[in-house]
Amino acid sequence: MELSINGSKHQVEVEPDTPLLWVLRDELGLTGTKYGCGLAQCGACTVLIDGQATRSCVTPVESVAAAQITTIEAIASDVVGQKVVEAWVTHQVPQCGYCQSGQVMAATALLKQSPQPSDADIAGAMVNLCRCGTYNAIAAAVRHAARA
Repeated sequence: MELSINGSKHQVEVEPDTPLLWVLRDELGLTGTKYGCGLAQCGACTVLIDGQATRSCVTPVESVAAAQITTIEAIASDVVGQKVVEAWVTHQVPQCGYCQSGQVMAATALLKQSPQPSDADIAGAMVNLCRCGTYNAIAAAVRHAARA
């Protein structure tokens, strides 16, 4: 099966129902996307599929064979993604950092869909879990990236 990930084509030989997360991490070595819960609840595994924030832990690889997949490894090469990363640094969002790749991916998807999101838009889109509780810093960074 051929996958388009971060602008490059990759051939993988896996079962069609293999979760995309495991293909990214185990087959391709793209370990920036994290395993959290395995139930699509926490968001640590969030990637962009054709620009949409998607939980890769429950996404069968066969369902994204024709899609453009973007992981945290390539997000800074995207204009919006770069603004998000810069805002994350400016606001010193991460504490432990484990969830932050998923948070950055969700914020990038939000700002691509809604360049000037309201606080309600931010709250509605930024639903990934953060055990450290950096939600206020996350919201501030999203607002900052929207202004950049």
